[in-house]
Amino acid sequence: MIHSTAIIDSDACLADNVEVGPYSIIGAGVEIGSGTIIGPHVVIKGPTRIGEDNTILQFSSIGEDPQDKKYHNEPTTLEIGDRNLIRESCTINRGTVQGGGVTKIGSDNWIMAYVHIAHDCVIGNHTIFANGTTFAGHVTVEDYVILGGFSLIHQFVVLGKHCFTAINTVVLKDIPPYVMTSGHPAKPHGLNSEGLKRHGYEKDVIKEIKQAYKILYKSDFLYKDAKEKIKNMSKANPVLIDFSDFLENSQRGVVR
Repeated sequence: MIHSTAIIDSDACLADNVEVGPYSIIGAGVEIGSGTIIGPHVVIKGPTRIGEDNTILQFSSIGEDPQDKKYHNEPTTLEIGDRNLIRESCTINRGTVQGGGVTKIGSDNWIMAYVHIAHDCVIGNHTIFANGTTFAGHVTVEDYVILGGFSLIHQFVVLGKHCFTAINTVVLKDIPPYVMTSGHPAKPHGLNSEGLKRHGYEKDVIKEIKQAYKILYKSDFLYKDAKEKIKNMSKANPVLIDFSDFLENSQRGVVR
């Protein structure tokens, strides 16, 4: 299952049923779990740990050094979970010491062609990144986030669960959970109601989230007052706790 033209370092550790296509290079310190398929012309550099049943297609560069001038060959890592589909020509870099030393990608993500994930990013589960999406360093992406093609995400931004960006969106601040955005820079454009329905959120729950959205974006409240009102609402409506906590913990401020 290893093509004769592939180059596998003796210090790499591959499960018995890993497939490696023609001309791919697997470096020292790379671990690849059972059922993972590595296409042709893929380069994987360690230290990198890749879980089970992933597919990584041609011309992708996985685990390369971070693009950061502070990096000086420290032994940082990349960790990738299970069942991810990484399409053609994606680039995913390892972490930096200053950022915690690791870039992490969860499981069940669909990463389309030409996506770049920079150093120290932390990606959750069940996300979809369309073609050309680019993440600067230290970005955090929560579960079920969907990003339109060529979205650009500024460093240290946090993307809340179930949020959504349209094509060519430039994200300079945090996007709260469930919020749809578009534009340059990103502006809020409603609640991701359809996405929530598809993932089993009941109508009454969506109604409560929509009310919090209106308070944040459609009312005359100052931002600090809107946060406080949503926090108080979350005491009676636990579904709003994630929304409220996100606003409280935001370091860059949220899109407005």
